[in-house]
Amino acid sequence: MRFPKLTAAVLALAAATPALAQDEESSAFKVTGSVGLVSDYRFRGVSQSDKEMAIQGGITINHESGFYAGTWGSNLSGWGTFGGSNMELDLFAGYKVQLNDAVAVDTGLTWFMYPGGASETDFAELFLKVSGTAGPVNLLGGVAYAPKQQALGRWYLTGASYGTGVPDAPGDKEDNLYIWGDISSAIPSTPVTLKGHLGYSNGNSGLGPNGTSVAPTGKYLDWLVGADVAVGPVVLGVSYIDTDISKSESAYLLPNFSSTKNGSSIASGKVVFSVSAAF
Repeated sequence: MRFPKLTAAVLALAAATPALAQDEESSAFKVTGSVGLVSDYRFRGVSQSDKEMAIQGGITINHESGFYAGTWGSNLSGWGTFGGSNMELDLFAGYKVQLNDAVAVDTGLTWFMYPGGASETDFAELFLKVSGTAGPVNLLGGVAYAPKQQALGRWYLTGASYGTGVPDAPGDKEDNLYIWGDISSAIPSTPVTLKGHLGYSNGNSGLGPNGTSVAPTGKYLDWLVGADVAVGPVVLGVSYIDTDISKSESAYLLPNFSSTKNGSSIASGKVVFSVSAAF
């Protein structure tokens, strides 16, 4: 497992936070976090938990200058062989600046890790997000780019070749691009917030070293429509999540790109429920 310098930065900030918190008047740091449970962990429209439940949580250390660092994790299942603890652990750091009362820019790096798995399955991704408001509506547009890395390579051309255990192109490196937009708006005088999401992926159309791909079929769209309801500190959510990846289009990825229980597509439309709490 490769631990980049970002890991050291996160741990250093985490170690410093308790001491800083003792002096609230002079502290320039703020700690935020969340914990939640989802009925299906969908990453860019594709299930990472074999269409079953996942528990997730994260913590972020924010500095008043706009710099921040944190970590987020979730359990995984199905979809190739994640290996190790079957867990995704993301480390991230970035800088967010408020340009004016309505617009903010956020840029940084995320390191996707799979603890205990093969080292070539970890990868880094740069991101840039612009968020703002238009009356009661919250808007966000983002671009994430992962430079060429082995974890994103087309090691296996098909699911069948992955089953042989012999890569078609061992060590291959590819890049990945993701562009997305989010919209949300609270319904006045209610605890309800409506939300929507649309994303576009462009990357490796085969399978990487662990039999998965950040962009199954190479190019595809994912979307979400849903609502959140705030009940005190708890947020209850329901969303319909789907992609434009058809069964025929993704057939060459089988058996990897399917539920281990009944063979159904892990990118088909599904209603996903969630419960979370932030601090």
